[in-house]
Amino acid sequence: MGKVEEKLEELGIVLEKVPVPVAQYVPAKTTGKLVYTSGCDCRKDGVLKYKGKLGLDLTIEEGYDAARQVMINILSVLKEQVGELDRVKQVVKMLAFVNSSAGFVEQPYVINGASELLVEVFGEKGKHARSAISANELPFDTPVEIELIVELE
Repeated sequence: MGKVEEKLEELGIVLEKVPVPVAQYVPAKTTGKLVYTSGCDCRKDGVLKYKGKLGLDLTIEEGYDAARQVMINILSVLKEQVGELDRVKQVVKMLAFVNSSAGFVEQPYVINGASELLVEVFGEKGKHARSAISANELPFDTPVEIELIVELE
């Protein structure tokens, strides 16, 4: 077990098996030393942990937890793609979408749930460039969808 997986275990995080995509895409694609993940949602055990819009159906705290679950799912995708999470040299870029009600402008606080987990797990290597964007709808009514780009050793 590598250092990253030891850290996940210490945090009580269990990575799930990556589900088969529901449409025509792959969960991740590697080119050179970069891994691009497809958008992930906040499913746990195959069921969305939260549904709905931030600022209407969900609080910032619930959105933060949803974003954290999305990142756990992305870590599962990365592990399946590269084998060992210790191969991650650095997290490069996060693109995050928040299912937002009209007037909701606190997307960065929601997405901190994902960003803070990356730093918790990878330390300095987890610090990344990021965009947190409002969306008026997201697939299956998920509150958060995130893509990630990482560089491998």
